[in-house]
Amino acid sequence: MRGTAMLTPRIRTLGAALREARIDARFGLRELARRIGVNPALVSNWELGQRIPALEDVAGILGALGIVGDEKQRILQLVRGAAEPGWFTPGTQSEPDHLAGLLACERVATSVIEWQPFLVPGLLQTPDYARALFLGDGLPLKEAERQTEARMTRRPLVVGPGAIPFEVLLGETAVRNPVGSAAIMARQLRFLADLMATSAKLTLRVVPAHGGAHPGLAGRFCVYDMQAAAPIVYFEHQRSGAFMLDEGSQTHHDSADRIRAKSLDEQASAIFLQRSAERFRDIALGRPPTEPGTRPWERRRDPPADLN
Repeated sequence: MRGTAMLTPRIRTLGAALREARIDARFGLRELARRIGVNPALVSNWELGQRIPALEDVAGILGALGIVGDEKQRILQLVRGAAEPGWFTPGTQSEPDHLAGLLACERVATSVIEWQPFLVPGLLQTPDYARALFLGDGLPLKEAERQTEARMTRRPLVVGPGAIPFEVLLGETAVRNPVGSAAIMARQLRFLADLMATSAKLTLRVVPAHGGAHPGLAGRFCVYDMQAAAPIVYFEHQRSGAFMLDEGSQTHHDSADRIRAKSLDEQASAIFLQRSAERFRDIALGRPPTEPGTRPWERRRDPPADLN
């Protein structure tokens, strides 16, 4: 297990877990390295995912840090199969392994592309939209609140001074499909429209529901681009997630290109979001709803057939 590592999803998650455990235990790199009898540079390489520690190395680290019980077993389990290019993790996004995998990708990603056909991406959800989504999934209120809080902790990736380039390809259905009340949808869509107008890092395009066949019809995905390493693709499933290296000739970047070709331009997308927000606001206020589809896509040179 020793040696230079290919930066697989599990290796990144293992490195992030070791770093977090060390920081929580208030150990510096040099102090931990001294305790386990290795060079500090090697500990740093393990935490960065640049080298794979042996099982006994990880056990030594956890012993020095005082990590026991379920947390110890969780981190030791990450070592097994760390070099595999794919990784399936059960549980919702707030579960330790699942959340650690997401955070590990997000900490080192240089940019993100996400295709979401049916829902607003988690990183851009307002708290009440996320809460309504979890409650609609049948979660108790306390668990829905926990899931919502975990989702909001990841928001700095796309909002704020540490934001990175984030491209969203959003299905028309996600804009029209009500999650929670009409008031919740109005606030969520207004948030997206305002963010598009103020963020230099966010690109959002609406993809018409009847714009023709494209690779995104097979399901949603999120691509984390990495510096000097293969991208990692994340697939969110029903209370589970999967991570894989995006290698080969047919990558998810190719899929994103083909979905993008079916989308509205940014200006038309912003207009559609604004008018959809106004429509949901009218519904919430008991007014006759205005239709969002006043042909904003006519600004395109090659318009889709029927977004109405």
